[in-house]
Amino acid sequence: MGLGLGLPETVLGLLTALAADAPEVSSAIAALVRGKHDVGIGVVLGSNVFNVAAMIGLSAILCGRIRIRRQALAFEGAVGIAATLIAGALILKLLGPWVTLVLLAAVIVPYLALLGRFGERHRPDHVLAPGERVLLPALMLLPALAIIVVGSTGMVDSALNLADRWSVPDVIVGILVLAILTSIPNAFTAARLAFQRRGSAVVSETLNSNTTNLVFGITVPALFVSLGSTAALTRFDLGWLLLMTLVAIALFARRGGVTRSGGLAILLLYVVFVAVQIASS
Repeated sequence: MGLGLGLPETVLGLLTALAADAPEVSSAIAALVRGKHDVGIGVVLGSNVFNVAAMIGLSAILCGRIRIRRQALAFEGAVGIAATLIAGALILKLLGPWVTLVLLAAVIVPYLALLGRFGERHRPDHVLAPGERVLLPALMLLPALAIIVVGSTGMVDSALNLADRWSVPDVIVGILVLAILTSIPNAFTAARLAFQRRGSAVVSETLNSNTTNLVFGITVPALFVSLGSTAALTRFDLGWLLLMTLVAIALFARRGGVTRSGGLAILLLYVVFVAVQIASS
């Protein structure tokens, strides 16, 4: 739909992020409602760290290079880091859910208002009829999202049951197993955008995906259910997420963007993250 309507790359990245985030958000909410706080928060933080590794690091390795204009990078990066810091303060019990939601709105609303000014516009290769541009994709989108939401709920139940049977810690279930499984749609769409040389869309989708997870997977549920206590490992996960985001932005800021070597560096940071999770459990 975005390509058919000639939307800017940044808007296209936002739309794909909202669609591909359905598994993470659904799984996190399902776990929090069941009282599995470590799993719920772990799904979001683990997914966000994996998003940076797969959507930027792996995509750069596969396609060779991802570039984005510095103006768009500064715009997207500032919003992504601000959202991470604000939601992180909620997880660390430094802010209440309502205050967090207001602060996030103060960041996101202006971002949405200015979003169309950044990113190149791409037209489809052939002229699309109105129904082909909007109606047909919309009809395909809705049932696909419904299937994803239902499937994510079932995936949480299955993962928790298997974890109890095999004595697997909740942190591993949330931060590694469910986080990776639910992030596959994001990784797939980011790779497609990277091969199409839409660097702005890749960055927009990655950071918007992480922001969406934090807003709808943690902040909004926190208005109705408790997030539980904050473990030391959760503080590490937040810090590592912020570190990987800053490293990715710094690599994009270079003249050549994120190359294969930069993508490999991001993946190595994720390997360290996984090693810490396993060692701590």
